[in-house]
Amino acid sequence: MSVTSAQGFRAAGVAAGIKSSGNPDLALVVNDGPRTAAAGVFTRNKVKAAPVLWSEQVLTSGALRAVVLNSGGANACTGPEGFQVAHATAERAAELLGCGAVEVAICSTGLIGAQLPRDTVLAGVEKAHGALAAGADAGTAAAGAIMTTDTVAKQADAVSEAGWRVGGMTKGAGMIAPSMATMLSVLTTDALLDAPELDAALRAAVRVSFDRLDVDGSMSTNDTVLLLASGASGVRPDPAEFTAAVTDVCRDLARQMQADAEGVTKRITVRVTGAATEDEAVVVARTVARDSLVKTALFGSDANWGRIAAAVGYSDAAVDPDRLDITVNGVPLCVGGVAAGGRTSVDLSGADILVAVALGLGEGEGEILTTDLSHAYVEENSAYPS
Repeated sequence: MSVTSAQGFRAAGVAAGIKSSGNPDLALVVNDGPRTAAAGVFTRNKVKAAPVLWSEQVLTSGALRAVVLNSGGANACTGPEGFQVAHATAERAAELLGCGAVEVAICSTGLIGAQLPRDTVLAGVEKAHGALAAGADAGTAAAGAIMTTDTVAKQADAVSEAGWRVGGMTKGAGMIAPSMATMLSVLTTDALLDAPELDAALRAAVRVSFDRLDVDGSMSTNDTVLLLASGASGVRPDPAEFTAAVTDVCRDLARQMQADAEGVTKRITVRVTGAATEDEAVVVARTVARDSLVKTALFGSDANWGRIAAAVGYSDAAVDPDRLDITVNGVPLCVGGVAAGGRTSVDLSGADILVAVALGLGEGEGEILTTDLSHAYVEENSAYPS
């Protein structure tokens, strides 16, 4: 259940010395083929980290032999020196693997603005290369090496009846909002596919998974999701079936990030139906999910539907207040825009909360995963570890 689940992939996770804690901080994922098709989706933030700029460039070829990922430093807002470190990292991995630097993607996560220690990173690449293996333990080690404020490694996979697999790992616990999260994710498959097919499947999957996770409305400089295909199964999948499998893996990983979000005590799903379009449903759901008053009320186990109604009303979507219904954990609290029940009747003692909003305007529907806004979240983000 990892990036090594699919045939043709090896991985490693090591302590390179980037983190002062001595914890694992560098991962390497290698595609041994026979094919090296790849696709990627990156942050839409205008301030892009050096590894994002590098990886966007190399992916224009539609092929990747390997991915080097580090935690302990974002390599963002680091100028030409930061880009040179990303380039040198790709060159060192390529030298060890016998391929070109343009076949190696780079991903980084951690504190923005600090230069990565070049020699430490390059030595870490060599160490990871020596530790490469194809087993599940190697995949788990790689997933552990990319953690920052994450408390657990995040992995998932899917197996088709035809014999091909999709595996993946991700990291992300805060600064989570589209495009994606402050997340790094590598997905692998042994299905026989070309780069355009991978790109179509990945974008469809990200749209309804990582892009529907919104913890704090803060878009990262480093977001990267990569999908690599080895073709080692020899099986060419049905495109719809493959997209569904990639989507399932991405949704699984997104929910793992939601469950491990910084300071989380409540896992909240905001589901909107009856919107004029799907896009408008997502706009409403995202507005509710980001509203600080909604998030703090749910942290306090208070089903304050008035705050939800207010957030719906200031969203940039069509809303008719006389048709608005709001239900929390199955209890109707607002029907036709007026109170329908006491908010104290809602059981919010558990960790999972479903906020259902019905607009009564059309067939559009969509949902956003989010979390509450807790004391722990504020404390953790008031002093981000260096």
